[in-house]
Amino acid sequence: MLTLGEVHTGLLQNSTSLSLEHTTQLLDLLVGERVRRSERPIAYVVSPDQLTGVDCLLPTGTGSRTRAVGTVVSHATVTGGHVLQGSTYTLVGRAEVNRRLPWSHYLSRPGRLETIGKVDARDVVRGYLATGSPSQVLNLGAICARLIDAVQESTRLDRRPPFRSRRTRLRWAVLPSDDPAAEAQGTFRVESETLRTLELTVGHDDVAAVVALCEDLALHDWLLTTLLTLMEASLTAPGTRAQKVERLRPAIDCLLHLWMPAARLDESVLPVWRALERRPGFTRQWESSVNRIRDQVTLSTIALLEASLS
Repeated sequence: MLTLGEVHTGLLQNSTSLSLEHTTQLLDLLVGERVRRSERPIAYVVSPDQLTGVDCLLPTGTGSRTRAVGTVVSHATVTGGHVLQGSTYTLVGRAEVNRRLPWSHYLSRPGRLETIGKVDARDVVRGYLATGSPSQVLNLGAICARLIDAVQESTRLDRRPPFRSRRTRLRWAVLPSDDPAAEAQGTFRVESETLRTLELTVGHDDVAAVVALCEDLALHDWLLTTLLTLMEASLTAPGTRAQKVERLRPAIDCLLHLWMPAARLDESVLPVWRALERRPGFTRQWESSVNRIRDQVTLSTIALLEASLS
């Protein structure tokens, strides 16, 4: 079954890291529903799942019109008290009857869209991963953005973030493999400064594992992108070495300790992470950037010591 999703990632609008207890209160978005949380290997909190009903056209590469009706699942997460994500996804399949049914039918199948008429899964993936979002077409990004905005507007946040950053978006699609025993494979693309796409082929039907993979990838892509942006702004701006290091302080305080790729992932989707490490080299670039920051701190410390001794 075809699965479509989108993850938005950004900095929580608060001056300090939120404690696990305060983050749990922040993401308590549905009365009577449990907020999931864990402390290891890093503080991680997930809001209850929310359902959004949709009745719209599916995006297609060829422009063909395929109607889909059903519900979309979304939730918010906070990692390390600093990074907020909104995640939305749905499974797409052919309806048993070729007509619109009452909402009670779709509500009994949460997180599923049923198509009315024929659907070409690969054509939908091509259309969905395209950067445009025509009106009246499934727009999971809008649901993500609305969820993140609702969290950011909470009175529990002081709205004084330690630095300015952009949200990034990961739009992803999963096609089932013809071989159920096949390893997961993915193609990751940087479409723009804020948009990434991921096309996956998996041999199993574990939606939770795939969603966790996409959220983890989106998190670490945002961390790397944000760190590189802060470094460029800090190290290329005029000023003394001490001033440049001071401008890097938010990265040191808020970002460096959050890098833990694949720490919570299922074994079935680890091949995708390994492939990303082989080609783009996420961790290699991260470690190189961290070493550069540490070198700047070391040189600044040496300069201050020399100045105090002179």
